[in-house]
Amino acid sequence: MGVLVVGSVALDSVKTPFGEVRDALGGSATFFSVAAAYFTDVAMVAVVGSDFPAEHIEMLRSRGIDTSGLVTEEGETFRWEGVYGFDLNDRETIDTRLNVFETFRPEIPGRLAASEFVFLANIDPELQLAVLDQVSRPRLVACDTMDFWIEGKREALDKLMRRVDIMVMNDAECRMLAGEPNLVKAARMVLDMGPKSIVVKKGEHGALLADRDCFFSAPAFPCEDVFDPTGAGDSFAGGFMGYLAKTKDVSTDNIRRAVIYGTVMASFCVEEFSVGGMTSLDQADIEGRFRMLRELSFFEAG
Repeated sequence: MGVLVVGSVALDSVKTPFGEVRDALGGSATFFSVAAAYFTDVAMVAVVGSDFPAEHIEMLRSRGIDTSGLVTEEGETFRWEGVYGFDLNDRETIDTRLNVFETFRPEIPGRLAASEFVFLANIDPELQLAVLDQVSRPRLVACDTMDFWIEGKREALDKLMRRVDIMVMNDAECRMLAGEPNLVKAARMVLDMGPKSIVVKKGEHGALLADRDCFFSAPAFPCEDVFDPTGAGDSFAGGFMGYLAKTKDVSTDNIRRAVIYGTVMASFCVEEFSVGGMTSLDQADIEGRFRMLRELSFFEAG
């Protein structure tokens, strides 16, 4: 088994200066799975409502994604609506309707409990802890979170961080969690809370990887066409974890490479609405951007 992701599957309505979509396929588990499936086998655990379009499930399955843990409940699917201005780093949430996601209690199918690589997408940290109680000795666990849980579920989040290997969050969340405005100091403080490594997503400014021995800064891919940043962080996590699961190498050097592959997948994600930027790629596309990112940050020593 490659990688197991537990998170949300949603229908998103998004408006940016470059267009608008209604009820498009979204959710953290969706973006993660589509990105990760280019590298390894993926299984998702999530919930949708009885109104969820069957063609979306067929699309996921057509990409080799195991949807046996995707449960359908009577009711409406989780819906999110947001608007972006010309500064695509900032967005306004117009509406959030959790619907069936509000009572989601992840149950890991027995055969998936032995997954070696586990990604806990952005859900209640109490649910993330419940997932860890259901999996059997994974080789690597990574976890995402958000400001809502940092503020409202800090005790559970603190307990969770002592049980995961890698925390993945954006720069604002890292600063909030640590209570420290300097990002480097904040990352070190988060490491003291338990995880072995932290990946800080900085949007158009790239990503920062920190462990107890070193820091690694990766540039963002310079996209000329950015239509919708929704799901970019989850796509980053999918490329990151997918590459680690493919190579089964969790050394520091390989985690650095995984950060670059995560950056590559995020760059494809933002070029179209929903998952459209990631559905027609081949390995040459991915490797081409990987090489371009390497050249972007390469320089000769004097």
